[in-house]
Amino acid sequence: MKKLIAEFLGTFALVFAGTGAIVIDNITGGSVSHVGVALSFGLIVLVMIYSLGDISGAHINPAVTIGFWVARRFESNRVLPYIASQCAGAFAASAILRLLFPTDATLGATIPASSTVQSFFLELILTALLMFVILGVSTGAREKGITAGIAVGAVIGLEAMLAGPICGRVNESGAFTRTSNR
Repeated sequence: MKKLIAEFLGTFALVFAGTGAIVIDNITGGSVSHVGVALSFGLIVLVMIYSLGDISGAHINPAVTIGFWVARRFESNRVLPYIASQCAGAFAASAILRLLFPTDATLGATIPASSTVQSFFLELILTALLMFVILGVSTGAREKGITAGIAVGAVIGLEAMLAGPICGRVNESGAFTRTSNR
């Protein structure tokens, strides 16, 4: 149960901070900026890995849980409870953001700036790269374990900065307002 609570809290923090940065960027006319949104995603993941990694592994994303399962590094009977906890955390964060910012119509929704197919394949490749990094730093030498949060947070921030303008949307003022949600 402790692991499921950790996954709930970690995913809540990810969605609240990442999507919250998008929403605040929208309602303030771009004061957070595309770089700020990307950093928000990367930094919250880094912090959650260090806060919750010893408890649950800090997957905080169903794609990561599935990736560990596919790599045979996560038991099948734990996949659905982890995903349910993550979805509940994401939903709770979104509900609170909706209450806090009721005028933001899209609440940070992903609306591709280009074709849906282009965004799908870009996200597919970036998710594979993210899992490559996560699987690479989550085992092996102890030094990797100590710096795993930095590596994963950095790749998330980098991918959000890279893919946000394509896989996201542009608001009325022309500012990028959505980055990849990892």
